[in-house]
Amino acid sequence: MSNLLAAEVREDFRRSALNKLRNEGKVPAVVYGKDKETKAIAVDRVELLKLLRKDGRNAIISLEVNGNRENVMLTDYQTDMISNEILHVDFLLVDMDQELQTKVPVSIVCEAAGVKAGGVIQLDMDELQVTAKPKEIPEVIEIDVSELEIGNSVKVSDIVNNYPNVTFNHEDDEVILSIVTAKATAAEEEEEKEEETVEA
Repeated sequence: MSNLLAAEVREDFRRSALNKLRNEGKVPAVVYGKDKETKAIAVDRVELLKLLRKDGRNAIISLEVNGNRENVMLTDYQTDMISNEILHVDFLLVDMDQELQTKVPVSIVCEAAGVKAGGVIQLDMDELQVTAKPKEIPEVIEIDVSELEIGNSVKVSDIVNNYPNVTFNHEDDEVILSIVTAKATAAEEEEEKEEETVEA
């Protein structure tokens, strides 16, 4: 399977053992699930990144541990603040027939008419919380902004019909993005700077 990821069980939890794993190009991880015992494992860093780049953060991964395969999804990860290298990941065991909650990034499609007229896109939410069965979770939430003029906005209610198998865990009137004038954006940035100065 193209989404197969081999893993090995970890039994040594000393810092020196973790450093050795990372030096060998592996990432320490845990696998957990409802009514399941949490399992400490390690996976190949390059293979993990390949899968995530190909299928996205919400990819369903077939994790093979000691010859047994289970469907998992990456739920959390830690990175090094300096190198941005992945240090640890958490995998959730998923039932393909059961809905789960996750976050899906927003992707802006096309150039807005309002941007061509001198406006800018103000993104209020760069990801959305959704509930869906694993196979129904989209890699991204696409929003076509081509017809939006300055002053227009996109609310959650505007996109729900595009994803009939997904429940959006937001209020219908929550604004995802707006097309605003460049002056308005500059004024907001200046206001934020002033607030930071006052707080300092």
